Amino acid sequence: MSRKDQCLLFDWGDTLMRVFPDYDGPMVAWPRVEALPHVLDVLTQLCPDWRMALATNAAASTEQEIWTALGRVGLDRLLEKVYCYRTIGHKKPSREFFDTILRDLKLDHESVFLVGDDFEADVLGANRCGIRAVWLNERSGETKIGEMYRTIHDFRDLPKALQEFRATTP
Repeated sequence: MSRKDQCLLFDWGDTLMRVFPDYDGPMVAWPRVEALPHVLDVLTQLCPDWRMALATNAAASTEQEIWTALGRVGLDRLLEKVYCYRTIGHKKPSREFFDTILRDLKLDHESVFLVGDDFEADVLGANRCGIRAVWLNERSGETKIGEMYRTIHDFRDLPKALQEFRATTP
């Protein structure tokens, strides 16, 4: 597969960028923002082989504010698109959220993978639409593996999880 026919969708908060519970409002206005450990390196590594986009339920930020916050940590240059609740009008795990993204990307569900920290909204929501997913679980040692999902505890393990999916794809 080439870069043009596959896409990695990433959740935003606590997947690509750290959520600080003491801050509220749009992330772009927070006095401190940071990417999660190893995110920039891993996305840079994956960029030649994948289209990459953001898919978030964030309600406090507009699409432009999300781009600006991503720019504060250098992630904006690695992502092609931002899909947010405020633009789509639906949240994960709804089918409408994922169907809107698939239509816009002009890709079928087999060509898209989602990476997120919320097992129910991100992983199972994507799975219900036929999208395979990787659960980033930094909070516990729990590991869930199924036909449609994998678990990683460290962002550096994402390339290996994606290779496992590719190895099991007919």
